[in-house]
Amino acid sequence: MSIDMKQFHSVFFEESQEHLDEMEHLLLDLDVTNPENEQLNTIFRAAHSIKGGAGIFGFDALVSVTHVMEGLLDKIRQGKMTITAERVDLFLSSIDVLKGILTSYRNNTGIDWAGANRLTELLESTTAEKPKSKKSKKVDEGFGFFTDPVVHSVQEAYGFFDDVDKSQAYGFFDEPESNQEAYGFFDNIPAASTSKSTATIEVTNTHSSSTPGPTNPSLNSASESSSIRVDVAKVDQLINLVGEIVITQSMMNLIGKSIEGSLGEKYQSISAELERNTREIQEAVMSIRMLPVSFVFNRFPRVVRDLSQKMGKSIDLIIEGGETELDKGLTEKLVDPLTHLVRNSIDHGIESAEVRITQGKNPTGKVILRATQQGGSIVISITDDGGGLNRQKILEKAREKNIPIADNPGDAEVWQLIFAAGFSTAEQVTDVSGRGVGMDVVKRNVQSLGGRIDIDSIEGQGATFTIRLPLTLAIVDGMCVSVGSQTFIIPLVSIIESMQPAEKDIKTLAGDDQLLLVRDQYWPILPLYKSMQIEPDFTEVHKGIAVLIETNKHKFALFVDALVGQQQVVIKSLEQHYRRVQGVAGATIMGDGSVALILDVESLGIDIAQKNYDYLAKTA
Repeated sequence: MSIDMKQFHSVFFEESQEHLDEMEHLLLDLDVTNPENEQLNTIFRAAHSIKGGAGIFGFDALVSVTHVMEGLLDKIRQGKMTITAERVDLFLSSIDVLKGILTSYRNNTGIDWAGANRLTELLESTTAEKPKSKKSKKVDEGFGFFTDPVVHSVQEAYGFFDDVDKSQAYGFFDEPESNQEAYGFFDNIPAASTSKSTATIEVTNTHSSSTPGPTNPSLNSASESSSIRVDVAKVDQLINLVGEIVITQSMMNLIGKSIEGSLGEKYQSISAELERNTREIQEAVMSIRMLPVSFVFNRFPRVVRDLSQKMGKSIDLIIEGGETELDKGLTEKLVDPLTHLVRNSIDHGIESAEVRITQGKNPTGKVILRATQQGGSIVISITDDGGGLNRQKILEKAREKNIPIADNPGDAEVWQLIFAAGFSTAEQVTDVSGRGVGMDVVKRNVQSLGGRIDIDSIEGQGATFTIRLPLTLAIVDGMCVSVGSQTFIIPLVSIIESMQPAEKDIKTLAGDDQLLLVRDQYWPILPLYKSMQIEPDFTEVHKGIAVLIETNKHKFALFVDALVGQQQVVIKSLEQHYRRVQGVAGATIMGDGSVALILDVESLGIDIAQKNYDYLAKTA
C-alpha cells in the first residue's frame, strides 16, 4: 500500500519554518568570542532535521543547501573551525535563502536554483577554507538537479551516497538518534534548546544575554511538550458554538424568571452554576487563539542588526513583555506596522555615533520594543532615545504640502501630521525612507485592526509611538446605544466622548444638515436613525445623545436616542449569514438573545464629511 506523502507537507513546512526561526534567533544570540557548545549543537541539529525531512519528500534544493551548511556547522561545533562574525552573516544569509526555497515549495512556485547553487558553492568554499577549487567545480557540475531534479543527481553531486538506497542517501539514518531528528515533524525531538523566552530580551550588534525567543514546542523534549496543531478554522468554529451556548443560557435565564416556588429557586441555582461554567468555557476557548507577542517581536533583532550595520549605527534593541498574549489574527497583521516604526526609529530617530557623542549621549542608540496588557487592550510601544520629532520642520512641511492645520496646534496634533499621505521630512530619499510612504500606511493598518496610534516626543531626547489594540479580533469593546427599539454597538476605540448637547450649540445649515459646536470646533451631526432608516424616539438632537466619533479620516457627532452601556461583544459576520449592509461592520447577539449591529463608523463618516467639508474649512 503506497502512502501519499503530500498529506505531510504542511506539517513539514511548519516544522522547517520553526527550525529556521530558531536557528536565526540562536545565531543572533551567539557570542562569537565565546560560543556555547549547546547553541552550536542546536543550530547543527536544526539544519540536520530540515535536511532529513526534505530528503523524505524529495525537496532537493533544501537538501543541497542544508547538507553543505551542516558540514560547515559540524566543523565549527567540533572546534575544527572558529565561528566569526563573517560566518554568522553567511549563516544568516543561508537562512534567508532557505526560507525563500521553503516558500517556493510551499506555494509550488519555481525554485531559485541559481541562488541555491551560488550559496552552496560559497558554503563549500568557506568549509574548505580556500578559494573555489577543483572540488568546488565538481560540485558545481553536480548541480544538474537544478534543471532536472532527480534523486540520483543529488547522489552524484555530493559523492557521499555511494551505492545506497534513497533512505540512506539522505543521511538521516546514519546515526541511531538521527532518525528521530529527521522525523521531527512527526514526533517531538530533543533537537533544540529548551530555554524559555523571558520578559526581557536585549539584543546588540554582537550578542546579548537573552534567551532565543519563544520555545518551539517541536524542539522540546517529549516530557515537556503538550501541544498539538489545530486548524484556526476549527478554533473559530468552537468559538461560535460557545457563543451559541451563551445565547441559549441567557434565554434559559429569562424562562427561569417565570418559574415560582421551590422549583424556581432550584432552577435559578442550577442556572447560575451553568452561567458560571459557560463563562469559564468561553474564556478558555478565546484563550486558544491567543499567542505570545514574541512571535512578532522575535523577528526584529535581525531587522535591527541588518539595518544598523547598513547605516553604520550602533544600536541596542531591548524587548520587553514578549510573553504578553494577543489574538493570532492580530499577530499576523501587526508585523508590517511595527517594521515601519522600528525602521523609522533607526533611520530618523537614532543619530550617528559622532552626533550622539557631541550631544553627550551614549554613542550606542537604544530602541525599546515593549508590550503590556491594559484591561481589554494590548499596548505596544516603540521608544528610541534619538533626536525626537522636530515640531518646526513638521509644520513647515505640512504648510508646504497644503495640509490643513490650526493656527496654534498642540504637540499631539502636530505629531499626527506625519501620518498624512506623502508626508516626509527626510532630506534624502534612500531605500530605507524618504519617499513619504509608510507612516500613513501604519496608521491605516492599525485602525483596520480596531486600534489607534499615539505619539509622544521630546526634541533631543527621543520619541515613543504607542499602539493600542483590542486583545482579540473576535471580541470588541463597544458602547451600546439605542435608536428607537434597536440596539447598536459603537467600537469604543473610535469614541472621543459622549454628551447631551445644548440647543444653543447646534447650528443648522441649508437643508437639514446640522453642526455641533464643541469647544470652539464644529462637528457635523449624523443622525443614526436616518442612516439606518428606522423610527427614533427623538428627532431633535438636544433631546438625545451626541457621540463624538473620530476615525482615520473623519470626525463627526453621531446622534442617538440614549446610551445603554459599555460591554465586550463577540463579533459575528453579517455577510456570511445575510449580506453586506452599508455602515455595518458585523453583528452580535446580546444576552437576551436579540441581535445588535456593530457600526462601521469609517463608512458612516464618508458622506457627512464630504457634505460639510467646505463649511468646516471656513470655520476652522
